[in-house]
Amino acid sequence: MNSDFTLAIHSLTYLALQPDRMSTSDAISESAGVHAVRIRKVLSLLKKHGFIKSKEGLGGGFIFARDLSEVNLWDIYKLTSEGALQPKCPESNEQCVVGANMQRVLFNIFIGAEEHLGDYLKQYTIKDVLELIYDK
Repeated sequence: MNSDFTLAIHSLTYLALQPDRMSTSDAISESAGVHAVRIRKVLSLLKKHGFIKSKEGLGGGFIFARDLSEVNLWDIYKLTSEGALQPKCPESNEQCVVGANMQRVLFNIFIGAEEHLGDYLKQYTIKDVLELIYDK
């Protein structure tokens, strides 16, 4: 999992708090505690895939484009981090039974792990994240 995943969830949750008005990348970056360029990169990806809309110019910014309960965390993970759990194996000795098979074995294990992660993340939507923020 990478930071784009958490920044995307942070950005969408921030936008969900303000459903009737545009939010700037500067405001979101201030909330997330990262440089606005990083947020704009994530926002661009979210816009490209229809999660948010944007308007340029004075009074512009970003706004949530879907129903909060339609966007689950697996959707965001696939967009930002799919394959991140795949093992990175160095060039192994193909003459060794372990070296010749390690990448294939680990790949299958980690693909299974990612499928389980997906089943878990599908249970949570941006609406759930928003509710959990206020659940004390």
